[in-house]
Amino acid sequence: MDDTRTLRFFNRGPSPVARLVFFSVLSLLLLFVDSRFQYLESARKVLAVMIYPFQRLTALPGEALGSVAVYFETQETLLTENTQLRQQHDADAAQLSQLQAILAENAQLRVLMDLKGRVDYPMQMAEIVYVERDIFKRKLLVNKGSQANVMPGQVVVDDFGVVGQVTRTYPWLSEVTLVTDKDHSVPIQNQRSGLRAVVFGSGDINEMALRYMPVSADIVEGDVLVTSGIDGTYPPNLPVAKVTRVERDPAYPFARITCEPLAGVDRHRALMIVSGLPELPERPEAAVEPTAEQERAKKRFKRRKP
Repeated sequence: MDDTRTLRFFNRGPSPVARLVFFSVLSLLLLFVDSRFQYLESARKVLAVMIYPFQRLTALPGEALGSVAVYFETQETLLTENTQLRQQHDADAAQLSQLQAILAENAQLRVLMDLKGRVDYPMQMAEIVYVERDIFKRKLLVNKGSQANVMPGQVVVDDFGVVGQVTRTYPWLSEVTLVTDKDHSVPIQNQRSGLRAVVFGSGDINEMALRYMPVSADIVEGDVLVTSGIDGTYPPNLPVAKVTRVERDPAYPFARITCEPLAGVDRHRALMIVSGLPELPERPEAAVEPTAEQERAKKRFKRRKP
């Protein structure tokens, strides 16, 4: 009769159920002892120290990927914020420049209005609308013309002094020739010494010339030249220029005197037009010299008198 029993090569020990019960009871016992008497705390710490490097190695790839993602996200955010800040800075700078320009213009307008209230002759405000593009012509156009009773010959000033003179008028515009124009001249008086002369434009926006002055003339650097007011066109005592250089050469009869205009001929936008001046008496006509025939007739008339 064949033996069909299975051969047992290994001793399997207790049954699985018995082992499950045993280890469950052991686990519960260890849990109770650990929670009650803290016997396994030191073992737990040693075990945590031993497995910490393995925990770090397993967590390192995830942390590296997270750091890379955070870096690129932060970089993109910073670039976006930097662009926005630059745009905001440019906008703020433009607004600040406009505000500074408005404040400067308001300050100049206040000075002009104060000047208008202090003088004894009528003035009206005008605004520059065009500037001559030809660099050899020192002219500009203002927004007041014949409709505003502006006439050729009237003087244009700002808060620093004489800017120029109206040379042509249109219905709503007027052409102003600046004092620095090479064909323009202004009768002046030295504020310090009282010496009268005529200052001429040179064509340069920053330079004027005091011509035909003898080398012995009482003029020094720093002298302020004001309008003399003796020609009936320019009001008296308006600043025109300041002497910047005086060259005297005994070999020449005249000194070379260079001046700088005091008015903002190339800076301001608002100007004042002097609308009228006190009328001066008419200039008397020059005496006409009698002709030779008139002299002979006069002598014959005298001989005939008894």
